[in-house]
Amino acid sequence: MRSVEIYILAGFLGAGKTTLLQNIMKEEQVNNRKVAVIMNEMGQVSIDSDAIPENVPIKELLNGCICCTLSDKLEVQLSELFNQFELDAIYIETTGVAHPVEVLDTCLSPFLAERVRIQSIITLLDAACWMDRHKLKITLRKLITEQVKHADTIVLNKIDRISDGSQRIIENELYMINPTAKIIPTKFANINWNTIQFVERKGQDEHEKTHAIDHLHIKTYVHTFSYPINEKLFDAFLRTMPESIYRIKGYIRFSGKPETFLFQYAYGMPFHTKSGLEVNNILVFIGDGLDHYNLQKILSNLEENSMFLEH
Repeated sequence: MRSVEIYILAGFLGAGKTTLLQNIMKEEQVNNRKVAVIMNEMGQVSIDSDAIPENVPIKELLNGCICCTLSDKLEVQLSELFNQFELDAIYIETTGVAHPVEVLDTCLSPFLAERVRIQSIITLLDAACWMDRHKLKITLRKLITEQVKHADTIVLNKIDRISDGSQRIIENELYMINPTAKIIPTKFANINWNTIQFVERKGQDEHEKTHAIDHLHIKTYVHTFSYPINEKLFDAFLRTMPESIYRIKGYIRFSGKPETFLFQYAYGMPFHTKSGLEVNNILVFIGDGLDHYNLQKILSNLEENSMFLEH
């Protein structure tokens, strides 16, 4: 099954996300790549959709935020784009108050996980706004910091509004929050897209085997079980979860039970309910610095031990 690259554009209000998106669309068209856009607006009317070229498929999510109230609709919009178009990439422009990890979480629905390849979380910062962030409410300051913390690339925009000394201070602050991100200072969100796009791709065979994305700061891992899992062994596995694993979700069958269960894990708390669906037994892991090889080994052993106990 062909997978589609997903780029998440995050950043506080007015940072320049739409301008960056316009610049990206120009370069993608020059490279003859087939791309689509999902734009999320907090209001009831789309303001920025006219900025997207007419030949680019676009879906709009209005009157809410895709990291919370509109998460189900994002899943539907992604499915429609997959079914209607042959795409190389989808760009998701979030609202200014979206948490990028929550958006990523929604993109990795168990129904979509094998069709998407999360390529990058890109956070835009208004340089002057960052310097004046102490004037914002505490909750907004924390949100902007989270947008920085979980980015693969930080575009430090509007540097023409600050001094060179201030720019160096900001870059040091950003590095302290997120030492692994690439920081790109710019004006008018004008960047060379090759500096953001990850050129090296995993081999197709390896991708099909592990569904792992190695370059992300926030990593994802998708595991499919061929056989039911012993519930006690699974519970013991969950008790070993480190804090760096933020979310697990998917569908799972337990030995001796005919039902398929919808499984959710967040903030250390597991939860499962009967799903009433006949679907692949698949789990999606989202976390910071996941060890894909180790996870695959542990889960494969879990499946083998479950089969052994059954026989």
